[in-house]
Formats: sequence, C-alpha cells, structure tokens
Amino acid sequence: MNLAFAWPWALTLLPLPLVIARYLRPVAPHDAALQAYVPALIASASDIPTSRLVDGARWLTILLWLAWCALVLALCRPQFIGAAAPTPSTGRDLLLAVDISGSMNTEDMSVDERAITRLDAVKLVMQDFIQRRLGDRVGLIVFGTNAYLYVPLTFDRNTVVRMLTDLHGNEAGGKTAIGDAVGLAVKNLRHRPAHDRVLVLLTDGASNIGELTPAQAAQIAAQEHIRVHTIGFGGDTLRLPGFFGMDARIVNPSSDLDEATLTAVAQRTGGRYFRARDPNQLTQIYAALDAIEPAAQPAQAVRPMVAVHHWPLALALLLSLLVGATRVLAPRHV
Repeated sequence: MNLAFAWPWALTLLPLPLVIARYLRPVAPHDAALQAYVPALIASASDIPTSRLVDGARWLTILLWLAWCALVLALCRPQFIGAAAPTPSTGRDLLLAVDISGSMNTEDMSVDERAITRLDAVKLVMQDFIQRRLGDRVGLIVFGTNAYLYVPLTFDRNTVVRMLTDLHGNEAGGKTAIGDAVGLAVKNLRHRPAHDRVLVLLTDGASNIGELTPAQAAQIAAQEHIRVHTIGFGGDTLRLPGFFGMDARIVNPSSDLDEATLTAVAQRTGGRYFRARDPNQLTQIYAALDAIEPAAQPAQAVRPMVAVHHWPLALALLLSLLVGATRVLAPRHV
C-alpha cells in the first residue's frame, strides 16, 4: 500500500505562524493580560527576546510547531491506497419486468405435485436465473395497472432475489400495462452503454391499460437500441370443480394471453418471444437467455483507500494537551 495525500496543497499552510508573527499588529501595553496567551510559537518567530518567555519556552515552541505540523498533515488528508482490483463490470444491464396483476395468482402451476400460483413459479425460476447473471447489473420492474421500478440496476444480485421473493400478486393493480413497463425500462436503460441493454418482460395477459401501447413502447425501445425479450406465461388447461355434483370443467386459463403483441414487441426490438406453460419450460427459457453473450465493457479498477488523517489529528491534540499542562505547571516569575 502507498501513502498519498488527497489535499497536498495544504502543505503551503506550514509557514502561516511565521507570516502571522511577521505581520501581526503588536499587542498594546494595556493588553498585557492578553499577551500572556500569545502562543510561544508566534512569540518565538517575532522580535520578542527569548529572555521574556517563561522557562522552557524553547520546548514549548518545539511542541507547538510539532502540533501545527500535525494539524497541517491531517488537513492534507493522508490515506493508504491499495493495489488496483478489477470489478465485475463486463456484463449487461439487464432489467426484468414481471407482471404481478391479479391473474398471476392463478394456481395452474405445479411443483412437486403441489399446485402453486404463476407468480410463485416465476419466483422459483427467476431466483436461479438472477444468481447466475454474474457480472450483470440486474434490476426489477413490476407492473399491473401501473409500472414501478422495484429494484434499480445493481450488482447486488442477493438484494434483487430478496425483493423478488417479497412480491405478492395484485400489488400494482389488477390490469396489465405492458407498454408502460417497457417505457419505464427504456427510461432507466437509455443512459447506459449501448448494445449492453436488455429487458426481459414476463406476462400472462394482454395490455389493457397504460399511457403507452406496446407498439409505441417497442418503437421507443428500438430507437434506443434496447433489446426486449418477452415471455408469455401460463398453463393451457385448468380443472375447475363443478357445482352441485357436476363434473369438473376444463378451461384455458391463458385465453387472454396476447402472443401476437408480445411477438411483435420482441421482433421490433431484436429480441425473441418465448412461451412457457409450466415451470420446466420457464426454466429452459431462462437457460436460453443465459446463453446471451455479455458485451464487453472497458475494465474498471478500484483502488481501496484507508484514510489515516485521524492519526496526525490525534497527535496534534496530544501535543496541545501537553503544552497546556506545561503552561499550567510551569513556575511563575514575579
């Protein structure tokens, strides 16, 4: 580790006591009571004879100079700088947009022969996907009636996973604003490096609300060179219990899924559309997304810094206390 100073210009303050002693107005005779408190540092640099100082003034002068030098050294902000360490910044800026409208509470998924909601299935699969995105900045958008940036882009994948697991269906409203979700992603990605910006949007329905239509949002994303991959999620069949002893009914829980719009959005931005009907297919889709090669960015290096200005500051305080004690204990001459 190397010692460096953040403010080396502060060293120019070292001769300040000499300048003050040279140009400070002499103390008037009626201010003699104040003259007793003039630091020996200034007195020694002026024309006051040494004989007029108290006994041990030479040592007081040395101590005061040392204290002043320690203060100036602390003002220079000394710090130890370690060796450069590269940061994992060679991946993509990846935003994940997750539909949390009311339909995501539909229990048409199964894990270990246990029925779970679509949102719970998404959480299980996306957790592994996020943890595998080493080197990527990952963020999370949630949308329903409104779209929200739930987690900004970050290297902290554990935080993204933790926030994902806390999601509940219908928290953003019961409708589906796909266009607003894409538009919000563009807003947060447009200032990131080009060719490294990706949005993965998952929904189980059709856009039925919002300021932007999916087509308009896709146009904006394409202009900003943001690639959008879309995933249509939901089962094809759902068995509903019958009424009054009637046989169970089989319905299509994904009848509202607008695959044509999702395909158009993906194609307009250079992405791909995927269809997942169960957690296994969703896992395969995210594995395919894992195969996207991260675009290289200029390597960044971080040098760890440890500030040590408190050490000379503590030394200055100790020397000042020592000077004060010396003045108190010094014998007085009449």
